[in-house]
Amino acid sequence: MTTRVIHNPILPGFNPDPSIVRVGDDYYIATSTFEWYPGVQIHHSKDLVNWRLVARPLNRPELLDMTGEPDSCGVWAPCLSYADGKFWLVYTDVKRFDGNFKDTHNYLTTCEQIDGEWSAPTYLNSSGFDPSLFHDDDGRKWLLNMIWDHRPDRTFFGGTMLQEFDPAKGELIGETQNIFPGSELGFTEGPHIYKREGFYYLLTAEGGTGYNHAMTLARSRQLDGPYELDPAGHFITAKDSPELELQRCGHGDWVETQNGEFYAVHLCSRPLAPEQRFSPLGRESAIQKVAWNADGWLRLADSAEPASAVTAPNLPLHPWPQESTHFKFNDPRLPAAFQWLRTPYPEKLFSLTARPGCLRLIGRESLGSWNLSSLVAMRQSALRFTAQTCIEFTPASFQQMAGLVCYYNSQKFHYLYLSCDDNGQRHIGIMSCLADIGLSASFPLAPINIKQEGEVHLKAEVDRAQLRFSYSYDGTDWVTLPGELDYRLLSCEAGKGEGASFTGAFVGMACQDMTGRQRSADFHYFNYDEPEVL
Repeated sequence: MTTRVIHNPILPGFNPDPSIVRVGDDYYIATSTFEWYPGVQIHHSKDLVNWRLVARPLNRPELLDMTGEPDSCGVWAPCLSYADGKFWLVYTDVKRFDGNFKDTHNYLTTCEQIDGEWSAPTYLNSSGFDPSLFHDDDGRKWLLNMIWDHRPDRTFFGGTMLQEFDPAKGELIGETQNIFPGSELGFTEGPHIYKREGFYYLLTAEGGTGYNHAMTLARSRQLDGPYELDPAGHFITAKDSPELELQRCGHGDWVETQNGEFYAVHLCSRPLAPEQRFSPLGRESAIQKVAWNADGWLRLADSAEPASAVTAPNLPLHPWPQESTHFKFNDPRLPAAFQWLRTPYPEKLFSLTARPGCLRLIGRESLGSWNLSSLVAMRQSALRFTAQTCIEFTPASFQQMAGLVCYYNSQKFHYLYLSCDDNGQRHIGIMSCLADIGLSASFPLAPINIKQEGEVHLKAEVDRAQLRFSYSYDGTDWVTLPGELDYRLLSCEAGKGEGASFTGAFVGMACQDMTGRQRSADFHYFNYDEPEVL
């Protein structure tokens, strides 16, 4: 009998900080979305092998409004749990990034159905990020989060806070306690508590989210400690093994199957090569089979280090129908693959009804904007892909642009755009922001004049570290623009560095009108293909 395997990552592309829960025969993973809207991605599986996106619960203004928030702020490290006949989701909305302060506000929302309308948020606290909710077997509920310590003689990561949550009152009660300072690796965050055979187990992320990342396990007979560190060191890490395909392994959660098997999900990334530590796919989610040893500590079951292929559980396979990545905009709802940035008011950015059969983007602020940026995009999920769209756009000013963009954040993008010169001559150009913290854009190609009217097809072809743009009038005969663009700069590590950018590369459609007249662009389709399906 052939052993079935799970291939990592299970959630490819930007899907970090996984929190997993089992409800009966169903498994759900919640992941961070940072500045992308709607907030929190929830994927569903019945076999831990096959996953599909089923919900983005933070989808209205009272639950989430990230207008004005910097890159890599927004929704950090949600925790999804199930108790008392409903799902519980706690999450952080981070308002500030640079400097000594983060301004981290933690909230709770609940829902009886994973894809239903989630409740109005309950404010919890603002003392740190990465909240989780522990449901003890006596019915009491406890909130954990890391403590952000801004004082100049500290390292910012001040330990793990514990406080009781009273669901009847909808508020935290009692005193706060700092129950765990972390190991010597430091940067202790992402806490989760579990109870098993008389022990409370505390799982944390440590080492920062770069190449020293790790998961650390500790345990105690009492909920509030003291907690004993795992004598074997870190539970999951790739920090000492640069040759592994999965790097930056850490921040995660574990689950027990209905058959008594255990699996841990964790953050990871796949750099282009060991000697090229650039990760355009961002921080992804992987899974490892784990088992309890005789001393009551959890260990990797298949290998000593995070593996790209792991033993699947003894569950019936349950594949989902294949979802197309060729999109025509015939539905008044945006296809689930796409998201936009920050604002809970998408009608300010786009419409699927203004011109039926098209996605109309309304020209707004620049691609560097943290307020209103008309950008609708989907995750890059492989190191090689082709993306293609068709645009109708008639600019009246050089300050009006629209086109196809490969985008990591407001400081890292390559943009194939249509615009015009001072005489109204329509042209194609390329704009790049090469991880420049000052948001300075470069224009690696002189504008190319094109027909004054009509549709233009645009294409991006990415092969690991290289990007080429093309255009066509009919979608068949293509003109490839000269020069290769450096795609490494659309990665977590570029710019501020591996511990300061937390998302991943997207590809999509954009429109700007810096005149303020809101010139719109119509997109007829969007196709995304990876080599296996080209």
